[in-house]
Amino acid sequence: MPSLLAADLTRLGEEVRAAEQGGADRIQIDVMDGHFVPNLAMGPDLVAAVRGITKLQLEVHLMVERPERFVAAFARAGADFIQIQVESTPLLQRTLAEIEACGCRPGVVLNPATPIEVLREVASQIQMVNVMTVEPGFGGQRFIAASAAKIERVRRLLPEIDLEVDGGIDSDSAQVAIAAGANVLVAGTSVFGHPGGAGAGIAALRAVIG
Repeated sequence: MPSLLAADLTRLGEEVRAAEQGGADRIQIDVMDGHFVPNLAMGPDLVAAVRGITKLQLEVHLMVERPERFVAAFARAGADFIQIQVESTPLLQRTLAEIEACGCRPGVVLNPATPIEVLREVASQIQMVNVMTVEPGFGGQRFIAASAAKIERVRRLLPEIDLEVDGGIDSDSAQVAIAAGANVLVAGTSVFGHPGGAGAGIAALRAVIG
């Protein structure tokens, strides 16, 4: 799944269409508030703009403090999936329920140092888990090698769930993540930064994971 964080936003329409034509299953949109992570990026207006130019499903990853304040706005903008960081709110169960009530598919995201035990408490409410394999906030980071063991533990705990891996995904780390149990990969730089364009970047990843 391509992450728009690495796309050239001055060519948003072209970048989204290239990903779509290259066979992307859906598009990830990273939302950052400058508080939960030290960066600012994207908002409901951008989600609405992307919704207007593609039929691909849109996954919104809220890297914000108190995400419960923003769920409804992103749902109205056209999100299909909304993921929230487990570290970002004391109202995790309530916020997941709100995501579902808004008609979106709920998921949770774990930062690299966050233990997986919290997943037991919300397993019945989520449709996906995203294991961050870099510290969130910036694209272009290197995959944290120790993350493979964490991915394996999540897969053993939740054998049927969509297990997503996000951060430093390239042709090498993609193979590691899939072998550990991931079935959804998020890639930014290796897709939109590929010399042949987004379609070639997607094809290169698919070539190594089968």
